[in-house]
Order: sequence, then structure tokens, then C-alpha cells
Amino acid sequence: MLLLVGCSSGPTDPGEQRGESVPALRRQHFDAYFDNDWAMRPLWEDGLAEIVRYDAQQVINGEALSYELTQVTQLEEFNQQFDVRTDSLRRNDVFPVMHISQFGSLPTAMPPFHFLTTLFFRRDRPTVLHKLTTTLQEPAGNTFKAFVDDDLQYVETYNSYHDGQGAGRRLLRHEVLFEDALSYCLRSLRFADLPSFDVTIAGQQQTSSAAPPLLYQAHVTVADQAATDTLAASWRVTINLNKEKQNVYWFAHDYPHLLLRQITWNGRLRRLKSVTRAPYGMQ
Repeated sequence: MLLLVGCSSGPTDPGEQRGESVPALRRQHFDAYFDNDWAMRPLWEDGLAEIVRYDAQQVINGEALSYELTQVTQLEEFNQQFDVRTDSLRRNDVFPVMHISQFGSLPTAMPPFHFLTTLFFRRDRPTVLHKLTTTLQEPAGNTFKAFVDDDLQYVETYNSYHDGQGAGRRLLRHEVLFEDALSYCLRSLRFADLPSFDVTIAGQQQTSSAAPPLLYQAHVTVADQAATDTLAASWRVTINLNKEKQNVYWFAHDYPHLLLRQITWNGRLRRLKSVTRAPYGMQ
């Protein structure tokens, strides 16, 4: 259920909006199927980022376009006052997050179609989205969307060039997974248990539309996928968003369970091209 509110501005002081105390640990009904310690391992403490490149495809205006998609995953320190990467660790409001960036450019006939999506999760909560921002630039205009967890619900702000949308603000309840984040949060599944469960999924936000998020009452199943000529042995995660829409993801058997391949109902494809750990961004 979506709750809609007007376009009034929020507090001018970020500290007023988020407070200075660490929020209580929020439990979700699907927690038992995920490993909350997934990102707590020393792998992420080497000061490097995991940089993964995929051969990808996306359907734009009925045309399947091939491009390279990059996903970067790294450990960062946020401060609560501004809810961004902190410049100083000498504060009493610092907390660790996992930062995931997804970006690419699609070769359309007009100027290229660019997108950048950033996702942030508290390090010890791999399924609870802390913040999401996504920007999309295409010949017709730009669209920006942001979702921020205020400890009660997700607060979405948006600015779209589409008529009937424009700029605004709305609220989205907790207890959801975001489709844009599945390539990250599904890595923390307890794969060996072969879980099967129901979950609400907020549909893809990496689009030019700023319509209210579509919520799917989805079913998730995990299976052990034997090696084939084109894919190593992996965990296959099938998500039935509804009777007509199905997404399938393949993750490496070994930790950190890298996404190897993806096929979604609307023609978004990924196939692993390369992976490296290297310095990235501000160090």
C-alpha cells in the first residue's frame, strides 16, 4: 500500500529529520532466509572496491540495445547528520554502509541514454535498503528519484520531465525488497538451505517514469544449478513477480556469491564479463 503526501519541503536541518541516535534493529518476515553477516567479512575491509562489468541488454522503445553495465560494491562510512559518506571519522554519528553503484550508457540514435543508480545498505542489514538514488538522462529529458529510510517508512522524492508527474514526494511502507537492489541483496541468501518464500518487491526504479512504485507480491525459489557449457555451477534464484513476469538470477556457489547472469521479464540481461578489486572513487 502506497501512502501519498503533498510536495511540501522537509526539515532544513538533516539532523532534525534523521536524529542523532542509531535506529532500532528492524526485523523483517523474510530475515530467516538471509545471512545478516554476509557483508561483515574481512573481504570488504581492504580499502578496495569490487568492480564488476557485465555484457548487458535493455529494451528501449521496442529495440534491444546492447551495452556494458558496471556494478561497483564497496564499504563506506556514513555520518547520520548528512546521511552521506563522512569526510571525518572523528565524529560520534559514524556508521558503516555498503555502497553499490550501477551505471551504463545505451547507444540510442540520439545522444546516448545514461543512467546511474546508487544503493546503500547498512553493513549488517543486507536486505534493508537505507538509501537509493537513481538518475536517468535521455534525449527527451532527465528524471531523478530518491528513496530514504526514515525508520518508519521510505520517503521518496522525485523530479520527472513527464507530464502528470513533475516533482513531488510520497511515502512507501517498509517490508519490501527493491528490484534494483536484487543483484546485491540476493547475494546474502542462505543458498544451501534452498529457501522458498514470499516477499513484496518494489518494481524497477531505473526508468524515466516517476509513477508510484509498482508493488509485486512475489515468490522466490532457490535451486542448485549444475554447470553447463556457458555457465559455471551456481545458485539459480527464480522470482515470480506475478503469473506473467519472471526474473531469473544465477549466483556463484562460493562467497561472495557474485551475480553471474540475469534474465528479466522485460528484456534486461546481464552476463558476467570481468571482476576485479581495485581503488575506486575517493579513498
